[in-house]
Amino acid sequence: MDDFTVYADTFDACLGNLARGIVLGHLVSGIGIKVDRVKIDIITSLPNPASVQEVRSFLGHAGFYRRFIKNFSKTALLLSKLLQKDMEFVFNKECIQAFKELKTILTSTPILQAPNWELPFKLMCDASNLTLRARDRVDQPAHVIAYASRTIDQAQINYTTTEKELLAIVFALDKFRSYLLGSKVIIFFDHAALKYLLKKPDVKPTLIRWMLLLREIDPKIRDKMGADNAVANHLSRIEREPDPMPIRDDFPDEQLLRMDTSTPWFADICNFIVVSLIPPEASRLYKEKINSDANNQVIRRCIPDSEISSILDFCHVAVGGGHHGSTRTAQKVLDCGFYWPTIFQDVHQFVSACEQCQRARTAMSHRHEMP
Repeated sequence: MDDFTVYADTFDACLGNLARGIVLGHLVSGIGIKVDRVKIDIITSLPNPASVQEVRSFLGHAGFYRRFIKNFSKTALLLSKLLQKDMEFVFNKECIQAFKELKTILTSTPILQAPNWELPFKLMCDASNLTLRARDRVDQPAHVIAYASRTIDQAQINYTTTEKELLAIVFALDKFRSYLLGSKVIIFFDHAALKYLLKKPDVKPTLIRWMLLLREIDPKIRDKMGADNAVANHLSRIEREPDPMPIRDDFPDEQLLRMDTSTPWFADICNFIVVSLIPPEASRLYKEKINSDANNQVIRRCIPDSEISSILDFCHVAVGGGHHGSTRTAQKVLDCGFYWPTIFQDVHQFVSACEQCQRARTAMSHRHEMP
């Protein structure tokens, strides 16, 4: 670090003549925290980026002050896409507009004040098809403590509205955890279905797991109409004309009743047990394997391909699954009495693609970062 600390004999003497100071690019005073104008002037004087490296450098500098910027992820989305692999660098008019908008926002950032710990925190959360947004503030007099936002990945784009709204709440609670833990918290959102989520008998395991994460903070959840939740929701309320969808009349009726009639992998084993029949074209090793599998005296349920995904989800993701590694998850599948030939390969692929397991690998490095 290139900062120096001047100290005195007593703590009061250190702060006696100190009205404000520059700390790590922030102007800290009794009013609150502001961005350092010197740093902002350097950023706003930058010309339009001419390469991917310059875009990455600009987003790195601007992202350092993202908690001062409302809907940062939404504004910087076009610039962030230029950093993707195999993306052709074309800094078009839309990118120039986003670049100028970010520089303009940086010159008018609010003052972030310290919270009043005697008042409840209020979280304004919203999710759209592109970003998650949250704003943390306290009640009377209402003032902003911090903004937070991030883009959602390709898999999360396919989430239902309920899943996206709950994902935004979980993201906000994790981001502002250092403020909210042990404090009274009120969450405002615009999706009334979340209030009745736990009463549904067929809730997805992912939603149940997210709801259990809320128990750590134990917030009060209140429904607020999206039109009234302008703090976090104004971008998703822009009216647009939907594209008309044509009605197809050429859909064949026979496809409605079509069933999967493919032969299951355990058909030969069943035939051998019932009528001692082995396919004549089978090899000697295959015949020996059928004979061994049919006479090992271990009763297991043979799982067809259509049920493998649900079994893995139950043994790895569902309540009690534990998100263990591939070896322990495969052992749990076997302990439950299930079997199919490619069980270890399928479990390894399933665990490697588990979103929460991948995020947990780097969660510890981000858990205690400055909100």
